[in-house]
Amino acid sequence: MESGGGSGNKTTGGLAGFFGAGGAGYSHADLAGVPLTGMNPLSPYLNVDPRYLVQDTDEFILPTGANKTRGRFELAFFTIGGCCMTGAAFGAMNGLRLGLKETQNMSWSKPRNVQILNMVTRQGALWANTLGSLALLYSAFGVIIEKTRGAEDDLNTVAAGTMTGMLYKCTGGFRGAARGGLAGLTLTSLYALYNNWEHMKGSLLQQSL
Repeated sequence: MESGGGSGNKTTGGLAGFFGAGGAGYSHADLAGVPLTGMNPLSPYLNVDPRYLVQDTDEFILPTGANKTRGRFELAFFTIGGCCMTGAAFGAMNGLRLGLKETQNMSWSKPRNVQILNMVTRQGALWANTLGSLALLYSAFGVIIEKTRGAEDDLNTVAAGTMTGMLYKCTGGFRGAARGGLAGLTLTSLYALYNNWEHMKGSLLQQSL
């Protein structure tokens, strides 16, 4: 019986050593400086140093020379598609409003429904084409300016918006191009101001102190 108990103890000890319970554990002093926020208490059967579980670097691997933020070329597809869908939605709502207004004296019938539907599709396509064209020009100018200057900042945004407005309204002559450029300059300047508002507030607070 004693031999059986001894063999049982050896077996238990071997399993415990295999799972790490019988090996040298980590004391509270060793684990005192290890942040375990958001982690469940480690099992005593896992022979793993918890310091290897702390991730102090990014969890993704970037290709060589790639940036952590997407550039203008990557964002161009999202910008163009988003503007097209936004224009289509806005144009459809505007077409529905115009269709109901123009056919308010008609009774609900098939001709009225057809006329309203035609107005919705026409306005939706018009606004989608307009905003999509503006987004395409803006993205193209932004990518060209970024590659030319070799930098990405708010100056590229303002310059691309100004050139987009000028080119889009160039059919109206010099005055039309000037109005379009001024409109693009104003909109992109407001956008750049909105993006840097928190940074400007912090700078003003530091100067006041």
